[in-house]
Amino acid sequence: MARTDDTGPSFAETAQAHLDGVHRYLVQMVRDPHLAEDLASETFERAFRRWGSYDPRQGPPLPWLITIARNIALDHFRSERRRRTREDRYSAMRPTSAEDRTAEDTGLPPHMAAALAGLSDVEREIVALRVLLDVDGATTARLVGVSPSACSTHLHRAMAKLRKELSRD
Repeated sequence: MARTDDTGPSFAETAQAHLDGVHRYLVQMVRDPHLAEDLASETFERAFRRWGSYDPRQGPPLPWLITIARNIALDHFRSERRRRTREDRYSAMRPTSAEDRTAEDTGLPPHMAAALAGLSDVEREIVALRVLLDVDGATTARLVGVSPSACSTHLHRAMAKLRKELSRD
């Protein structure tokens, strides 16, 4: 949805000019460069969808983009808090914690169980849904509470970690 009139810059120009600034803002806010990349991607995806509502007469695009980025980061924090609460409730119902489970409990060979233990909870959940259960990306993202692009990024990173860990054996 690129602008064709002379009222302001195109989305591509705006994104190119402000990508680094939005990313730096998000790194400061979330204190995690990988997460900031995911949130910046989601910011520009949402900004692109809403580009038609941006009015350059209301101000420059950077504050508009930062507002979107801030809302996405706050949504992420709320989603993570809800996810942790669900996981804590589930863990409290389980007789043993995830750390106490052995390879026999998971039904996996010991080296695979150890490799999976090196992943974050979100990464393990995404690998289980996408790889073991063959759930599509959009559904997995919705279940985990992340954007489809963030889900894809988590899966890519998790698989890279697993390949690295399993190649040591």
